[in-house]
Amino acid sequence: MILAIDSGNTNVVFAVQNGNDVQSQWRAATVAERTADEYMVWLTQLMNLDGVDSKDIDGAIIASVVPQAVFNQRSLCRRYFNTTPLVVGDPNIDLGISVKVDRPNEVGADRLVNAVAAHATYGEAVIVIDFGTATTFDVVDDDGSYLGGVISPGVNLSLEALHTAAAQLPRVAIARPARVIGKATVPAMTSGIYWGYVGLIEGLVARIQEEFGKPMMVIATGGLSTVFSSGTNVIDKIDPDLTIRGLFEIYRRNRP
Repeated sequence: MILAIDSGNTNVVFAVQNGNDVQSQWRAATVAERTADEYMVWLTQLMNLDGVDSKDIDGAIIASVVPQAVFNQRSLCRRYFNTTPLVVGDPNIDLGISVKVDRPNEVGADRLVNAVAAHATYGEAVIVIDFGTATTFDVVDDDGSYLGGVISPGVNLSLEALHTAAAQLPRVAIARPARVIGKATVPAMTSGIYWGYVGLIEGLVARIQEEFGKPMMVIATGGLSTVFSSGTNVIDKIDPDLTIRGLFEIYRRNRP
């Protein structure tokens, strides 16, 4: 069994692959200082609930955008699973794609992993929209080359900034409102966030495709992908397991 760890700014996801299938996934809040021992106490209980034996794990791979968390995640793999993990971003890791940007070492590991998975899965030019702490748009050409993309503030980040900066504006839930014109403060905020981000998605996808020179498949992933895909027709497919699948693809390439 292979253990994949996708460590984002907000959540860290652990997934176990048995053969070609993702057997189980578990999610926790990202805490950079969480120790290997704390991870294992939490993981042990969830593995037992899903019938996963930790002794069956014989390989691991990590992608992290939180550098200070990697040390403890490496320690978790070495100490409790007796394996040295692959870490996306290390110089010896072969992604199987070209990274055609000015500073490849600055590209987030999650974005590269998404590009690998998108090319392996769809095999054509794609835009990957990842609804995370930041909302990212990543461009992959027909050959699988990563061409760059766009980074914008995430939906929850924008909501928190709005609430923090404006004393009279409350926190609101993210949902598709029935009307664009809000008749009170909360409906107006809900509409602004939802339809504002739909406009962002549609505008950026159109501009990316115009600059690329032809239509591209648009894939959405991340927790809010389902919420926003219902408000626009530019998203062709929702792929919630894209990042995890990309991690397993990179593992297979480097440790067949």
